[in-house]
Amino acid sequence: MYQIGHFIGGKAVAGTSGRSQSIYNPATGEVQGEVALASAEELNAAVASAKAAQPKWAATNPQRRARVFMKFVQMLNDNMDELAEMLSREHGKTIEDAKGDIVRGLEVCEFVIGIPHLMKSEFTEGAGPNIDMYSIRQAVGVGAGITPFNFPAMIPMWMFAPAIACGNAFILKPSERDPSVPMRLAELMIEAGLPEGILNVVNGDKSAVDGLLTHPDIGAISFVGSTPIARYVYGTAAMNGKRAQCFGGAKNHMIIMPDADLDQAANALMGAGYGSAGERCMAISVAVPVGEETANRLIEKLTPMVESLRIGPYTDDKADMGPVVTKEARERILSLIDKGVEAGAKLVVDGRDFKLQGYENGYFVGGCLFDNVTPEMDIYKTEIFGPVLSVVRAKNYEEALDLPMKHEYGNGVAIYTRDGDAARDFASRINIGMVGVNVPIPVPLAYHSFGGWKASSFGDLNQHGTDSIKFWTRTKTVTSRWPSGIKDGAEFVMPTMK
Repeated sequence: MYQIGHFIGGKAVAGTSGRSQSIYNPATGEVQGEVALASAEELNAAVASAKAAQPKWAATNPQRRARVFMKFVQMLNDNMDELAEMLSREHGKTIEDAKGDIVRGLEVCEFVIGIPHLMKSEFTEGAGPNIDMYSIRQAVGVGAGITPFNFPAMIPMWMFAPAIACGNAFILKPSERDPSVPMRLAELMIEAGLPEGILNVVNGDKSAVDGLLTHPDIGAISFVGSTPIARYVYGTAAMNGKRAQCFGGAKNHMIIMPDADLDQAANALMGAGYGSAGERCMAISVAVPVGEETANRLIEKLTPMVESLRIGPYTDDKADMGPVVTKEARERILSLIDKGVEAGAKLVVDGRDFKLQGYENGYFVGGCLFDNVTPEMDIYKTEIFGPVLSVVRAKNYEEALDLPMKHEYGNGVAIYTRDGDAARDFASRINIGMVGVNVPIPVPLAYHSFGGWKASSFGDLNQHGTDSIKFWTRTKTVTSRWPSGIKDGAEFVMPTMK
């Protein structure tokens, strides 16, 4: 049984609130550790540490800040196996999937090594008579990130890497379900040369979240989680004078056109729908084959593939997917599957009774495949966040396009086709933030921005890419004129360039 506290002022510290939460092994259902839940005093100590350290860090030139991330990237690679095992033990995803989680965060750290260039701004010589005008980007001050359980390495790095590279200090509040990797990342940042106090990790529950949202010394908040909480975080942050970017739920569709390579499409659906047991905000959970023949052929291909999914603990290097994260998550997923059956959807592959010998108390759900799902059903409207793929049949392209267009969420979408005209029309018209053309999970690379539309995202600026630099900095514009160009006497009219 191990204990997780907090990371404040450059070192791991034990929790002092007297409150804690169990950390479970999802494969066995056993308690393997305890994580402390922060008090207001502990949160205030972390913010005070960040506030004290931030001015000197912001005054450090960008090239030196970049060198910390150069070293950190190398340390991530050197410690990859340790981090992946730690991540899988608490989350349940396979080791290779855990490494992917880490690498996608590492790529953002590689991106911010370019911070000397990314923070360059604009200059206009002679904007007016003897007047020069320029803009500069300056750090917000102290930022905070609230991250979910499903990517305990990637999403924290998506937040703290650009924030810190821009000269901010940062408070990370990770998920209490799998807190070990965020703590280890903070340790590695210190080993890479980050000054103490610049990155703090505070473990906690809703009281810690509310403390961050209302703390007067925090200037910006980044959040990833469910849509109801994203709305709450965004609204509360705004009411307290903070800028916020909040990313919520998803229901990602894949349109399969009649001309698509169905083998390619089926393989894509398997990985995108069942990888990480479906616990991804970019998971494909709705397949939309166009035409009855396409639908029938797709179901025929998918059924044996779903039935033959290899499900096991993270220690099984041949497993396609592991358990879901908690007992409560499993119960919620099973309840939604039951509702789908009750509503009249055809459960082609039923994984509800899946049991793994030796792991009977684990939080496993077998792969499930629904056919004849309709937009009125809960399993279509709700983000299930489990290994459940719903097939919604469309008569034609326009009907298929209409489904994601009308859905509440707008995170990701994909189309599989050989027709360039159809693909171009789809990408142009669809009201979704991230679009894949023959790409099932269109998560942009680190130098482009990640973010959805509609109820999947709240705020004007996305994660990573150049949007992240804009979010974690404020623009200051300077207009300068030196004495040789200044006329004698007061001027009382509005200055213009006339």
